[in-house]
Amino acid sequence: MVSFLIRVLLPDSPGTLGAVATALGTVGADILSVDVVERGTGVAVDDLVVELPSGRLPDALITAAESVEGVEVDAVRPYAGVLDTHRELELVEEIAAQPKSGLDILAEGVPRIVRAGWAMVVEHAETGAVRLASSSAAPETPITDFPWLPLERATVLDGEEAWIPETWKELGTELAATPLGKPGKALLVARPGGPAFRAAEVARLAHLAGIVAVVLDG
Repeated sequence: MVSFLIRVLLPDSPGTLGAVATALGTVGADILSVDVVERGTGVAVDDLVVELPSGRLPDALITAAESVEGVEVDAVRPYAGVLDTHRELELVEEIAAQPKSGLDILAEGVPRIVRAGWAMVVEHAETGAVRLASSSAAPETPITDFPWLPLERATVLDGEEAWIPETWKELGTELAATPLGKPGKALLVARPGGPAFRAAEVARLAHLAGIVAVVLDG
């Protein structure tokens, strides 16, 4: 079995998610977990982690889900494990217990919470960009400038801007960033291959970063 993360946009009405689950079942997919990413104006955005028998193409997931009226698949990508959406408190507690390693713990833990590929903590300095911490999956590509720093509020970054390494662009990397205690320091989170960060996810990052900044005293 191979696991995939599917992001679907569906009518926010009773029975729709059940219909999607039934449709996915027809292609042999088994839903492991569901997370509501965003909800409003009659539309819900859900992330589903599903298992698909080895040898079946992920395109079958798209065809099955979109066979339900009003459902649109935003993205499908391989995913290891299940959704881990309630770890914010555990992560903050871990950081509080080991403040000297707080930034490293944050960078390693955030991708599991927001279903991202990697994260890093960066800072703007007179000599250029400084990487303070990064998750184990973060690319080693050196970056000398983060022109979006200082950052006043959490935001989605344009993945095609000149400062972004070509390898990131080739992978279709979606990026979001949020201040970490002060505008010159930020948490940068990436999803190679998407899906794009939605407003609710950016707000979630900002909230978490704000708590961590207080715990680490900025």
